[in-house]
Amino acid sequence: MPVDFIGFVNGRNHSEIVPAEGPVVNLDHVEAAAKIHENGGFDRVLVAFHSNSPESILISQHVASVTRRLGLMVAHRPGFTAPTLAARQFATLDAISGGRASVHIITGGDDRELQADGDHLTKAERYARTSEYLDIVRREWSSDAPFDYDGKYYKVRGAHSAIRPQNGSSIPVFFGGSSEEAIAVAGKHADIYALWGETYDQVRETIARVKASAAQHGRTVRFSLSLRPILAETEEAAWAKAEQILETARGLQEQTGYARPSVVPNEGSRRLLAAAAQGARLDKRLWTGLAALTGARGNSTSLVGTAEQVADALLDYYRLGVTNILIRGFDPLQDAYVYGRDLIPLTRRLIAAEDARSGAGREAA
Repeated sequence: MPVDFIGFVNGRNHSEIVPAEGPVVNLDHVEAAAKIHENGGFDRVLVAFHSNSPESILISQHVASVTRRLGLMVAHRPGFTAPTLAARQFATLDAISGGRASVHIITGGDDRELQADGDHLTKAERYARTSEYLDIVRREWSSDAPFDYDGKYYKVRGAHSAIRPQNGSSIPVFFGGSSEEAIAVAGKHADIYALWGETYDQVRETIARVKASAAQHGRTVRFSLSLRPILAETEEAAWAKAEQILETARGLQEQTGYARPSVVPNEGSRRLLAAAAQGARLDKRLWTGLAALTGARGNSTSLVGTAEQVADALLDYYRLGVTNILIRGFDPLQDAYVYGRDLIPLTRRLIAAEDARSGAGREAA
């Protein structure tokens, strides 16, 4: 099965080891990052969303304008835009980009962050609202005739869009969240469920939970995994690089804002911290050091080794059912270049060989 590689484009250059400088939206950086990813063979890039960040759809439009093939994975938080309008915004982006849009639904697990945008619902209420939101978004994308919707959070009359996704009915919907409420909504609505870089056992468990939830709706779901690969010419050098990243991040926490919070609000971060509590090095080469330092603030676990070793570990996740791999580095532009030069081609070859062996095995049987 083909695997999509997903990168990351931010409004400016920064990470846990790169303090942000300059304008919050640096168009030169956005363009450089987009082109590095496209030239490196990435299939799409994530554009993030936070309560204090530049608007993700607008950044994505600029990414589309400076690339020809690169797909867009636009992080979007339900509840702050009317779902009918959001559906038209994404369908318009899909038209402008020539069918390259997808949306990553982030309901949000941090009450304090959501309150900065005026949202005071509980987490359970937010996920219930997200489910209604996606009901309407999908109807707006696909309905040939005006429709009504009566829900607890949304009521619309005669909704209908003149702008439709390029394929006529939908754009890919990624979905994140590890709580029971999130899994229930993912089963109903996700095309691709997004996990952070967990252990093999954790990934296996989550995939089973999401598949069971989707089966209740007669649906199937694909899976995406997010990691921060750390590569070097030798395994010893890669682990030394990981330790240097950890020490640099520790020294820059006040400048970068990646300090561990006193309370970890969301289930996804708690799952990464549970893995970190088992040790800094897990499975073949999963590294949890930065997750432990920062409180697992987002995508914060790594695979560490040579490009060949990390590609082999990614193959393990593919065998578990992962078909989308989101990789971003700590030195964002340089790492994206190296991933495109070394890691992506190696991983694609390993997966192609795996598929060829599996196909030969089925034919022999």
